[in-house]
Amino acid sequence: MTSPLLQVENLCVSFPGTGGARVRAVDGVSFTIERGKTLGLVGESGCGKSTTGYSLLQLIKPTSGRVIVDGIDIASLSRREMRPYRRRLQIIFQDAAASLDPRMSVGDLIGEALDIHGLARGTARLPRIRKLLDLVGIPARLLQRFPHELSGGQAQRVAICRALAVEPMLIVCDEPVSALDVSIQAQIINLMQDLQKELGLAYLFISHDLSVVRHISDRIAVMYLGRIVETADKHEIFGSAAHPYTKALLSAVPVPDPDMERTRERIVLRGDLPSPANPPSGCRFRTRCPVPIDDCAQIDPPWKTLSETHHAACIRIQGIPETSLFEGVRY
Repeated sequence: MTSPLLQVENLCVSFPGTGGARVRAVDGVSFTIERGKTLGLVGESGCGKSTTGYSLLQLIKPTSGRVIVDGIDIASLSRREMRPYRRRLQIIFQDAAASLDPRMSVGDLIGEALDIHGLARGTARLPRIRKLLDLVGIPARLLQRFPHELSGGQAQRVAICRALAVEPMLIVCDEPVSALDVSIQAQIINLMQDLQKELGLAYLFISHDLSVVRHISDRIAVMYLGRIVETADKHEIFGSAAHPYTKALLSAVPVPDPDMERTRERIVLRGDLPSPANPPSGCRFRTRCPVPIDDCAQIDPPWKTLSETHHAACIRIQGIPETSLFEGVRY
């Protein structure tokens, strides 16, 4: 078996808070991303999704933990040592227009990435830029346009093109379609899937929209207040979600069948997301959970195994003993 492209182990990111307290935005997050696959990271605003994505690229320095790319822990590298990995790991931001330098044309935005990494020089530079723009569906006539002259969909395509220019292995997608119209969202998602197949890309797709995540992801990790509470293949998440928080998120996804929409149960969470500077004791979700028990306030829920690919952190879940997963398997 090949090793995963990206392996995150016990990642923590904290910031100084008021009164000397530390705000633990990301608290012990672990996951892997396989080559050419997509992991969807979902959760409410403020749960630490974007901070997790930024820390993988060292845009925010992790407080502790490991980020392993091809066997190398890049979290421990200096800025100079990190530079070769900038090519392998890229990011697409939520607001494409804000992430593009307004003083640079489309051609210069793409060419800058080529110049920094020495990927195309002299007469090879312009043909390379044109080829990259064609790859994302941007016509050559927009080469001299500036970001304010582009539509939202065009700006996002340019942002994708800039990420692709350095031939990355993994792209962190920080809610890349949430600011776009629904019809444009579908175009961008289809483009990203086509690029993944053609170039063998891996994605960390960050979003609060489970409908979009279901369409593009192979696996899904559900995040709450700095921690991942459930992870599984997308079919297991949508077909047999185990954690109460995951079930609440799924109940909020609209169903196109009016009769089913009227009769299905909607789980409404009480209260607001607690402060990461002062999280609840025991299970962090217990203050909003619809089915809490007394032990939830005392026990930090361990991971329970529901199948070889499905895990959740809730003391009410009856897991499967690890040994039973391999019964009848021959090597």
